[in-house]
Amino acid sequence: MVMPRPLRVLIVDDEPLGRQRIEDLVRKDPTIQIAGSAADGTAAVQAIRTLRPDLVFLDVQMPGMSGLDVIRELGPDEMPATVLVTAYDKHALEAYQLAAIDYIVKPFDDERFSEAVKRARRFTGAKEAQLLRERLLALLAGDGNGHGALHAPADARNGWLERIAVETRGKVKYVQVREVLYILASGPYAELYLADRKHLVRVSMNTLEEQLDPARFMRVHRSAIVQLSLVDVLHKAPGGDYEVQLRNGIRLNVSRTRREELERRLAAVP
Repeated sequence: MVMPRPLRVLIVDDEPLGRQRIEDLVRKDPTIQIAGSAADGTAAVQAIRTLRPDLVFLDVQMPGMSGLDVIRELGPDEMPATVLVTAYDKHALEAYQLAAIDYIVKPFDDERFSEAVKRARRFTGAKEAQLLRERLLALLAGDGNGHGALHAPADARNGWLERIAVETRGKVKYVQVREVLYILASGPYAELYLADRKHLVRVSMNTLEEQLDPARFMRVHRSAIVQLSLVDVLHKAPGGDYEVQLRNGIRLNVSRTRREELERRLAAVP
């Protein structure tokens, strides 16, 4: 069996320890390799144009030219697939509006890094890359230089699942994503829970996680995805575990590795 060509990664961070952290994780994964690194935005623009990496891990907060400035400078035709790295969750929505594949919040663990790499692999094909370019082009067209597009309302975001097809009584119906309260794993498939009913869909949790808008939904456990705006309370359970309680009283387990990110995401939900 022929192994696929490794993803060539460019690492951009003004902090040496930040670059080293990602370099260490990349070296653990034989399917990705380091194409180069850059310590500021100007060097990042030059490196992207010279090295043509498949994927960029791009720090948001850099002096001078920020990570978002790098994206604006290169534009949709030159910008590779991008995972934004940020210490502040307030940049998450802007990151996705600029059509980044994903964002990871410092400090991140090995599992969260692996999730970002898996998502990135989805967008290395020509069709997916073109989708990213189209999203970025539309957003940067907001006022001629991209600034207006960054403040587009949430429902103007493109590229995320808005309806899910479900089969019921021999017919295919479409459920609006905004009606989904939470999602639970059901063997290899998933169950969508609405206010008054549930639907089994023949789609994996991994696929749903990749297609749902991460500003609205989060996978809090390997078997559960929740709509963030519906989380009412975060409970600390016996033994140091955590649970989320939704407004309807339903309680769901939270993985220990996802708890800190969940707290940050909840703080950013309007």
